[in-house]
Amino acid sequence: MASLLLAVTTLLGLTATVSARAETRATAARTPVIFVHGYNAGPGVWGSLREDFKSSGYTDAELFSWGYDTSQSVNETLSGRFAAYVDEVRAQTGAAQVDIVAHSFGSLVTRWYIKHGGGLAKVDDWVSLAGPNHGTSTAWACALWSQACRDMTPGSYVQDGLAEGDETPGAVSYATFWSDCDEVINPDSSVPLTGATNIASGCLKHNDFLGDDTVSQGVRNFVG
Repeated sequence: MASLLLAVTTLLGLTATVSARAETRATAARTPVIFVHGYNAGPGVWGSLREDFKSSGYTDAELFSWGYDTSQSVNETLSGRFAAYVDEVRAQTGAAQVDIVAHSFGSLVTRWYIKHGGGLAKVDDWVSLAGPNHGTSTAWACALWSQACRDMTPGSYVQDGLAEGDETPGAVSYATFWSDCDEVINPDSSVPLTGATNIASGCLKHNDFLGDDTVSQGVRNFVG
């Protein structure tokens, strides 16, 4: 009887160990998500979407919000700093790649990193919420004093650099969410990219993308 009890105990222990290892592998296999805010904003704008990701099974250890000075240059400064941040996340999580969810101006910073900053092999999924991907005329209002605004104007150096050749290069999966009621992105057609999954999100204002339930579900479905 003692031998039987020992065998059963051993088997239960092995089963628990295998189950724990499988759970660890499943957790490790989930690609970490980096949220990148837009112009004149901060990491706090992602509170609602982060909670939605957590309700879908993500943990705080898999969700990251990058904060940065939005007045600086996309190509000369910000894309390089973002590259360093991506490498920090990869080192911390052990993941080979990250997923990116960017709002507005953050779309330009992260696209430049992917296309010109060595990010092609390090990004799995990229999502742009209301991004000025082909420029926005609204940016002329602040272009005189803000480098970031100049980067967002149609025909800027950054816009030309992102448009040249393939707009969605490499094996990265790209998605954009856009609205025909966006008061910041003009024209609305600036957001979609050739080669991306482009999703019309109805009549949403620019910042509504950050808390809209339908957009949130669409983003989670895409990166999931």
